[in-house]
Amino acid sequence: MARVAVVTGGTRGIGRAISIALKDAGYRVAATYGSNDAAAQQFSAETGIPIFKFDVSDFQACAEGVKAIEAALGPVEVLVNNAGITRDATMHRMSYEQWNAVIQTNLSSCFNMCRQVIEGMRARGFGRIVNIGSINGQAGQYGQVNYAAAKSGIHGFTKALAQESATRGITVNAVAPGYVDTEMVRAVPADVLEKIIARIPVGRLGRAEDISRTVLFLVADDADFITGSTLSINGGQHMY
Repeated sequence: MARVAVVTGGTRGIGRAISIALKDAGYRVAATYGSNDAAAQQFSAETGIPIFKFDVSDFQACAEGVKAIEAALGPVEVLVNNAGITRDATMHRMSYEQWNAVIQTNLSSCFNMCRQVIEGMRARGFGRIVNIGSINGQAGQYGQVNYAAAKSGIHGFTKALAQESATRGITVNAVAPGYVDTEMVRAVPADVLEKIIARIPVGRLGRAEDISRTVLFLVADDADFITGSTLSINGGQHMY
């Protein structure tokens, strides 16, 4: 039977591309979303992928959401933690609400979702977890102390959980995209975006499909010797 994969924030942008790529590869996919009902319903109608609405920053909501997904599709064997938001401001202007919203949605969600599936993965002796980090979690970014902290935290979270899970057939990896041509990036002022692209050695923004191909590689059954890694997909903008 096809493996069940969950993609958080899976109806738009990078998450949409990941959901579609997984379905096309034969996975039974559930895409979660938090707020945009119209976009989610359109996505489901276009792709045939079932959608589940819940707040990934809320632990109990995740428990109930995963329970609903497993009742509909079966045990979750692949989890892609992609959900994320931005609330940009420099530190001296950032409110606690801006800080906390990003930390809870982008970082705590990884715990909230992993905690729901990790015991089942351990019992079955198989699991694939991919956490979507960011170039800005590796290099930092002006006006994004909240976002950079959350994404940097994802990279540490990934390495620790990978160590805990390696003997149980579970791999845990991260993908760190650079600037990808999504709705979020297209909202950046044109003059700023031009400067960003000028700093990318390959001379273009990333595409959502650049990320989804990497996720497919990491969640494959035969990718069992790759764990605790962060794969940077940024066109050479940041190397370390």
